[in-house]
Amino acid sequence: MTVRRPDDGDGRSDLKAAPAVVGGGLLRIERRSIDFVPESERHGRVTDQGPFWFLCNCQFFVIAIGFVGPSLGLSLGYTALAAVLGIGIGTVFQAFHASQGPGLGLPQMIQSRAQFGFRGVIVPLIADLVALMGYNVIATVLIAVGLHALWGVDRAASAIAVSLLAGALAIWGHDWLHRTFKILFWISLPLFIALSGAIVLGRAGGTAHAAGAFAWPAFLTQLASAASYNITAAPYVSDYSRYLPRRTRRDVIVAQVFGGSAISAIWMIILGAWLASRAGFSDGLIALKTSGDAVVGGLGSLLAATTTAAVIATIALTAYSAMLASFTIADGFTPTRPSRRLKALVVTVMTAAWTAASIVFSDNAVTSLNALLVIILYVLAPWTAVNLIDYFFLRRGRYAILDLFTPHGIYGAWGVRGLFAYALGFAASLPFFVVPNVYTGPIAARLGGVDIGWLVSLAASAGAYLLVSRRFDPATEADAVARSEAAIAAAEGGSLG
Repeated sequence: MTVRRPDDGDGRSDLKAAPAVVGGGLLRIERRSIDFVPESERHGRVTDQGPFWFLCNCQFFVIAIGFVGPSLGLSLGYTALAAVLGIGIGTVFQAFHASQGPGLGLPQMIQSRAQFGFRGVIVPLIADLVALMGYNVIATVLIAVGLHALWGVDRAASAIAVSLLAGALAIWGHDWLHRTFKILFWISLPLFIALSGAIVLGRAGGTAHAAGAFAWPAFLTQLASAASYNITAAPYVSDYSRYLPRRTRRDVIVAQVFGGSAISAIWMIILGAWLASRAGFSDGLIALKTSGDAVVGGLGSLLAATTTAAVIATIALTAYSAMLASFTIADGFTPTRPSRRLKALVVTVMTAAWTAASIVFSDNAVTSLNALLVIILYVLAPWTAVNLIDYFFLRRGRYAILDLFTPHGIYGAWGVRGLFAYALGFAASLPFFVVPNVYTGPIAARLGGVDIGWLVSLAASAGAYLLVSRRFDPATEADAVARSEAAIAAAEGGSLG
């Protein structure tokens, strides 16, 4: 039984380590994709996870989430409270998924084969892939619209330039993504501190008092918007922690990812709420430019340029994960050889697709795509519940890694228990759905349009998976786990640690 390697002619080989990158100096292109990362190639640092996920949310795309509450009449204070609660809930799921990367050395959705089966995992994978591509379309449109409004840049030209930069970064892979995010983190942090400090001191314009009150539908809608943003990162968070050493402490990586992702998201959403309720803005990029320039000349332009770069880097991140998702889907049907050339081809095709869509779509189409992403949240919520229950409560992080790469292993081609819990959770949440301008479930309508479908889905899927797994005994998989670890340790020339 074997684990995939990027340079195998048939997509399979032994477990001996191969270089994770090619080239020298700065021209290093990652070789690994959906295959196992040997311990000898685990070169990441856990302290890099905090700045990485901080920068992921330190951008104008997240600022726009803070516009939701004020647009529904919610006050600044209650919008901030909803942001804290929502991000706190959503980031818990994201952070605990991140701990799976060091433990298994695999992309997130490869590990999900243990719950849904070698081929069954394609069900949540398709939703994940659509969500990733949808994000890139929306983000590219927002950048193109913003740059045109601020500096008159042609929208089509800016969309193409943004996509080419993001696509190239995605092809270079994991290490270049981490490197870019770290640089942008140290550039962005002082700029946002300066703007936020000026707001607190009353030197960024705006009004002293803002209209707004409290209403449960508005409060819970803002809370759901905040929670959903980081929950949707759950299917790919381990893609960026799988190069960490296996000995990485779980509590440390959870704290790093939670702190970095939550702090910046809460900060940006509250900043967005202030910009909407007290300065009257409805576009995050324009808001940063105008408010920054009100503090000191040039600060707004620096903020706009830096946050645009951060969004481009995040587009690259989602393109990289979309590439991994594509390989995982294809691998479910036929052994896939994820060579560097094929990786570049797949990313290029995806780049062309989201670029074309962003050029064709009008400003109003972004609203429709946002509705689509709400649906994707409903589809991904039951996946995250099943995955976390399996990892932390049933198998407790013990998996036969070799068996994840074959439909004939202990996890099989179709994971009936996981797929059943997934389907039940999704079905149970249908009456609670609130898809803007598309559909409101009957129970959601009785609740005044409050969106709790994702919470129902999480609870129902988790409960169902625990129920159907009540007779599962991890001891039955002990021999397979031991054989897998022994094979990997032998190939590594020592203990897995």
